Amino acid sequence: MKKILFLFALIVCSAAVQNAMAQKKVIHQLRIYEIFDNNKAAFHKRFEEHAQRIMKNYGFHIVAMWESKSDKKTEFVYLLEWTDIPTLQDSWAKFMKDEEWKEIKRQTGKLHGQLVGEIQDRILTATPYSPVQGVDEMQEQH
Repeated sequence: MKKILFLFALIVCSAAVQNAMAQKKVIHQLRIYEIFDNNKAAFHKRFEEHAQRIMKNYGFHIVAMWESKSDKKTEFVYLLEWTDIPTLQDSWAKFMKDEEWKEIKRQTGKLHGQLVGEIQDRILTATPYSPVQGVDEMQEQH
């Protein structure tokens, strides 16, 4: 009898966890920056020491960061997680207007030259069969 009750409790808990995960809807944003081999160390230092810290002040949640290299270019790629599109837009607007960030960009540009080339920005919409759940409203906006 104890085994049956334990099994039943396990099934109920599993269903509750799956339901909670299904209800947690998030938006993922993929950012891809072209960076330059001659000053990529300065870029990485600026992002690690300054950008991340300032972004955190505005509610940015960085999930992961990568560097990608092809025969044509080097890219810095990172994935952000947001609760909704208005929060994403508001946070980016505040970050770009941040006086400390603007000064850091000015100073590092003066010391090291242009650190970022082309920037790609993508909102990722989860497919219905993805283990990561997306937000339905995103499909309406794109």
